[in-house]
Amino acid sequence: MKKMLALFVVLCCAVGAFAQDNDDAVVRWKTIVGNITVSNNDAVGGINPGTTPWSTLGGRARVNLSTGHVSFDVEGLVLNGGNATGTRAAVTQVEGSLICDAGAQDQTIFTAAPVSLSAQGNADFSGTFGAIPGTCNNPLFLIRIGPNLPGANQRWIATGAVRSFGDSHDHN
Repeated sequence: MKKMLALFVVLCCAVGAFAQDNDDAVVRWKTIVGNITVSNNDAVGGINPGTTPWSTLGGRARVNLSTGHVSFDVEGLVLNGGNATGTRAAVTQVEGSLICDAGAQDQTIFTAAPVSLSAQGNADFSGTFGAIPGTCNNPLFLIRIGPNLPGANQRWIATGAVRSFGDSHDHN
């Protein structure tokens, strides 16, 4: 009986360790915040910011580094300066990017397919990156202008904030 109990404890520990490793593969950002700076000194991983400040009402992002699954949503992503303040202006698409090892020699950027940005500044995406990220140190998440706006395409206008590791079924 003692051998069975010892085996049960060992198996439970192994299952618990596996679950923890799997959970650590999930990176979550509890909110999305607009980029309020517009200087190229604020480039992230070589990606320049938009040319006007942006604000958001919120959002969130989640990336599974083991499977490459990514989901994000942003609410109220609008300009916060200039004559188009409070609107999305000509930005009709956004895309989410995961940056691994930002600024390092081995930096890697994964970008999701573009999605529509509503007139109110809302967007949702759920899918996978073209490649599975695998290992990713200091993961950063950016919302970028989609490829349909020459001169501004793929500049970052919002970022994931309040990062944590571990899975959550409610995506918070």
